[in-house]
Formats: sequence, C-alpha cells, structure tokens
Amino acid sequence: MPQIRAATEHDLEVWLALRLKLWPDTSFAEHRGELHALRSAPDRFCGLLAFDDDGSLIGFAEASLRFDRVPGCGRPPVAFLEGIDVAPQQRRCGVARALCAAVERWAHSLCCNELGSDARIENIGSQRFHQAVGLTPTERVVFFRKELQ
Repeated sequence: MPQIRAATEHDLEVWLALRLKLWPDTSFAEHRGELHALRSAPDRFCGLLAFDDDGSLIGFAEASLRFDRVPGCGRPPVAFLEGIDVAPQQRRCGVARALCAAVERWAHSLCCNELGSDARIENIGSQRFHQAVGLTPTERVVFFRKELQ
C-alpha cells in the first residue's frame, strides 16, 4: 500500500519533476512559480505525494478549492482534482485510487460536498480512470476560435 502525505517545502524539486512530466508544455520557471504560489495558500490547495515501501516517489495529486462555477457541480466551493500522475510501473496498483481518497479526505475537511475534475476529450484513459475512482461525466464541450483581422 502506498504511503501518501502532503508535499512540503523539502519536496519541491521532486514534485517539480513530476509536474514537468504531466504538463510538459509549461516551463520549469512557470512550474516553480506555481508551486511557490500554491504552497502559500494551504487553505485553498492540496499537494499530495505517494511513496512506495522503499521510500521512492511514485506519484502525486494536486487539488484546489474552486469558487467559480464547476461544470456539473452544485454550489461552490468545489474541490477540484487539478492533476494526478503515477509512475508507469506503479499504475493499476491502487496508487492513484489512494491519492484520490486522500484528496477526498482533504475536501471533506474543508466541508466540500463535491469533487470535480476534467480530462481532455481525446484522453480516453484519463476518462476511464476518473470513472473508476467514482467521478461521473457531467458535460462535454468543444471550444472554437476564429482569428479576427
């Protein structure tokens, strides 16, 4: 069973490395800035790390409180699973489920009644994961754009 704990200031470098893998289009500097901003708001943000029995970091989850509308959810604030990732060799072993359960405990501690999340429409694996941990789809949307001259 993985050991789950809140990320601390001492974890920033390894946490940053995990974020870079999950969100590679965001620069190192942007991730670093986000982590410092997020760490300064513990009442609105949750960063969790998962470790295996030998102490190796194997995954992470981030969640926040959202006070704006969350599609398919009721009245804010809503806890929102912003991101979750587990090392490929540790997937399908209950790590992500344990991370989600820890996010739910955090949300309950803040009196949230709902947990929201999202996944890209083409990311079927993520959609299956979300459903496997008990989230249900609420909306599908396609955004459009036109460049104006």
